[in-house]
Amino acid sequence: MPRPPDWLVYGGLLLVVLAVSLSRRENADAPPAPPPPDEVEGALLGPITPFDPSVTVQTPDIPFVPAAGTAFSIAGQGRWLTARHVVEGCRRPALVVGGGRAVSADVRLSPRADIALLITAGGPPALPVTTIEPLRVGQRAFHPGYPQGKPGEVTSRLLGREVLKVRGRGTRDEPVLAWAEVGRTEGLEGTLAGLSGAPAMDRRGRVVAMTIAEAPRRGRIYTTAPDTLGPAIRGEQPADEPLLGEQVTVENYGRVADDLRRDLRVAQVVCLSL
Repeated sequence: MPRPPDWLVYGGLLLVVLAVSLSRRENADAPPAPPPPDEVEGALLGPITPFDPSVTVQTPDIPFVPAAGTAFSIAGQGRWLTARHVVEGCRRPALVVGGGRAVSADVRLSPRADIALLITAGGPPALPVTTIEPLRVGQRAFHPGYPQGKPGEVTSRLLGREVLKVRGRGTRDEPVLAWAEVGRTEGLEGTLAGLSGAPAMDRRGRVVAMTIAEAPRRGRIYTTAPDTLGPAIRGEQPADEPLLGEQVTVENYGRVADDLRRDLRVAQVVCLSL
């Protein structure tokens, strides 16, 4: 065979050396930057003050009436959050797992907030919860759950802080976040009853609050504030809980919600009859 020219031999050797050196180079690239804030996002949400506006809710002083709500997983070993008023007074709360089946749960009620911790023998992967991330007025949240007892979801924009004055059974003053509803499942009309206990997630899929009430005439949704949610989950969720695999947007939040319900990371809460 004819001998290849020297330039081809040396050129090939040079390429091999270059490939080897590049393969051994340290890779210290930073992860991608987070997406820019929405244009409508405003100033950082300030701390609780005595001048926060308030809204009064009158709870009937009558025996417990079974109600359905929403819960979400905060730890894979069987820890869930829901709204306290969904399960308070229920002797056999349970999580619906499909096929006409439900799993009973033990309950721990928060003494100062509309929050309840449900405990089951094992559970699905958790949704990551953050109570230290700064919130901005105008930022978007996504609320997947079971409004009116059926799969559905809502999206909202943060308005600011308020104080929920609960009068009647369970009288208390609770700091909350007020959100303006800006979108919901197509065909879903009327009340959002049943969405209580649903996570309020940011675009990265982190739970920043929990849905607890609505004001239909004002088009508002009320959630827990970081000041009450943080203490309620302290020690229940590992600090390194992974994020969702994709960003949550107005285009895909319905599909993301369906996936969360299918995986039982978001589940329906019911009160079983004795």
